Amino acid sequence: MNNAIVEAFSQMVKGKNVDRDVLENIIEEIFGVMVKKKYGLEANFDVIANMDKGDIEIFLERTIVDEVEDPEHEVSIDEVNEKGNDEELEVGEDYVEKLELSSFGRRLINLARQSLNQRIREIEKELIYNEYSEMVGEIIVGDIYQVRRNDILINHNKNELLLPRVEQIPRERYRKGDTLRAVVKEVRKTPNGPMIIISRADNLFLKKLFEIEIPEIYDGIIEIKRIAREPSERAKVAVESMDERIDAVGACVGMKGVRIHAIVRELSNENIDIVNYSEDPVTLIQRSLAPAKLKQIELDEAKKQCSVLADSDQVSLIVGRNGVNIRLAMKLTGYDIDVIREEKPFEEYDEDIELVELREELGTEIVDLLIQNRYDTAVEVLTAGIDKLKEIESLDEEKATEILDTIKNQFEEE
Repeated sequence: MNNAIVEAFSQMVKGKNVDRDVLENIIEEIFGVMVKKKYGLEANFDVIANMDKGDIEIFLERTIVDEVEDPEHEVSIDEVNEKGNDEELEVGEDYVEKLELSSFGRRLINLARQSLNQRIREIEKELIYNEYSEMVGEIIVGDIYQVRRNDILINHNKNELLLPRVEQIPRERYRKGDTLRAVVKEVRKTPNGPMIIISRADNLFLKKLFEIEIPEIYDGIIEIKRIAREPSERAKVAVESMDERIDAVGACVGMKGVRIHAIVRELSNENIDIVNYSEDPVTLIQRSLAPAKLKQIELDEAKKQCSVLADSDQVSLIVGRNGVNIRLAMKLTGYDIDVIREEKPFEEYDEDIELVELREELGTEIVDLLIQNRYDTAVEVLTAGIDKLKEIESLDEEKATEILDTIKNQFEEE
């Protein structure tokens, strides 16, 4: 009977990665609860579980008396004699009885089985929590097994990992069965067990990819000082070499760009700018806005603000598509960057643009209004300036500024 119960319990924990000693302690604790349920909370007992032998032994110790007044601690001399003993015992002596598991009945055994299941689940949760807590910041490789509206479930070593929408790279397509790489970002304890959050959008994922692809970073010869990233769009990484003989940017890019291209492919063709780090904020700002040419940089270090003066044809390079370049430069440098456009004299424009060609950009109504007021070309409008345009009925300062900015952008694009 004992062997059968131990075998049944062993099957329950098979493959659960539960330490054998821990299992023995749990079984001893659970059977101790059974003894207390049957013989009382104050019962004096000992439970010994030997998983190697496949045996569970329970010993109950009570004092022999003529008449039992305290069943938890006393047993009658008549009951002791009925059980039969190799040695003769007398009233007042301690009687140690070995209890058979079958004596507890099916209900208590089932209760013990349920308790063991619950304890094993708790231990499993704790083991998983501890395992992945130690892996925070490391890259894992798993298989996608469910794609949901707001998150994706990943199978990693038979454990469920969560890739929330905010941690996904925008516009990436995820399909069930695909292999996916991500960084372990956070492990949370919940009533249902540990929740393991992974990320492909976090800066840490990009940093770890650099460590994998660039041995000098892994070895500490090159250090990543700062990262600014807008997933799926662009990233800027400031690096510094600890060895003056090694070019940090060149090492990160690799021969013919092989190293950086491997990272770009993993990030679904996210553009990555690598710059040499500098403690001098002016130098770092200048490098972070390259290849744009800056004429002047003025800093307010106390307010962490910066004014950048550049030719009008450089502004689009500084700002970048949808403003992504300047936003990343601000994140990388820690400065709010204000761009001041130095206007190019209108007479220096190689070609003029007829206003009728700008109907799509300015709108037919505005173009007709300007032509009615004897402005036929773009340079004529720019030369007139805001004050002259405001003299036109139905044009206020805001609208006049918008018209001038639109026309200036057309020259810059050319």
